[in-house]
Amino acid sequence: MTLPDPGRRYPITLPDGSDHAGTVFLNRVIDHPRFRAGDYSYASDFDPPKDWAARLAPYLFPTSAETLTLGRFCQIAHGVRFITASANHAQNGITCFPFPVFDPAQMTSYQPDRRDTVIGHDVWIGYGAMILPGARIGNGAIIGAGAVVRGTVPAYAVVTGNPGQVIRFRFGPDTIARLQSLAWWDWPPDLIARAEPALLSGDLAALAP
Repeated sequence: MTLPDPGRRYPITLPDGSDHAGTVFLNRVIDHPRFRAGDYSYASDFDPPKDWAARLAPYLFPTSAETLTLGRFCQIAHGVRFITASANHAQNGITCFPFPVFDPAQMTSYQPDRRDTVIGHDVWIGYGAMILPGARIGNGAIIGAGAVVRGTVPAYAVVTGNPGQVIRFRFGPDTIARLQSLAWWDWPPDLIARAEPALLSGDLAALAP
């Protein structure tokens, strides 16, 4: 077994030999100073945009103070949006109206919220989910379709609903600790390829180095 070429823009080849333009490896299509995605992390969209960064994170600007970081092997479904910190208004005054953004001398330095958004490795974010400013999602988590997520999501948690709530964990504490220690997403590609049957079947014993 072999992994898809991480250098490809379109990692899925259809039976007729053509590229599936609706799925992309993000670090092949994102050219944004504040948006970083690890190898093999992909996004899918039924209406593929020209600018994937703008589609996924519409409030993340080149001048933003925050960053959006995705680990390796993340899976991003159609309709997912990352609402990053630049979208937030100040809330400690009498009004939330962002007067400074209308002044060219202030607009690039005025940002009340500067929290980064960090997505771990092997995270699956389902159809139409919304990730709010400052969210930190742990490795192996699943974010259900339509969930609205803020704050910290533990590794291998399953989150659904609005507001997003942890409804269960994919594995028990010992298995989660073992998976975190193994960090298979950091292995060399040939080793991951050989481990594919164990990764897909949940055979933890077979993953032992």
